[in-house]
Amino acid sequence: MSKRLNPYVTAPDTMKPMIALEASIKESGLEHSLIHLVKMRASQINGCAYCLHMHSSDAIKEGESPARLFLLDAWHESALYTPRERAALAWTDALTLISQSHAPDEAYEDVLSEFSPEETVKLTLLIGTINTWNRIAIGFRTSHPNDRPAKSEMTAA
Repeated sequence: MSKRLNPYVTAPDTMKPMIALEASIKESGLEHSLIHLVKMRASQINGCAYCLHMHSSDAIKEGESPARLFLLDAWHESALYTPRERAALAWTDALTLISQSHAPDEAYEDVLSEFSPEETVKLTLLIGTINTWNRIAIGFRTSHPNDRPAKSEMTAA
């Protein structure tokens, strides 16, 4: 993967509002475990290795079960997630895949059944923010700390 510019070095003042929004979400009152699941789910859909590495590490440090992270891609089929988490994950899927889903009424109604209107706005901003972070990390080819080329199992004879 080719290295690209670092947006924090190139345009630090432009990155400040994103950093402030991230801090606001962390202090929004949404459960930190829910925030991690949403960030992980959007990052899975978007294929953001950097964000997956960061958010899985953070979630585990804060006590999240590795099994719930491993099964997150198949959350529809697992009983490991609460109704509130399932509503948030469905809303995450819908908004992350907005061009395909168009935010269906069913996902919106599920969110409103588990979240207050204010929490729904906070959740929606969380989803939008992680999608923006994914685009920054993927677009600028940000490498996660363990990103080293895999060694070939075959060696030259």
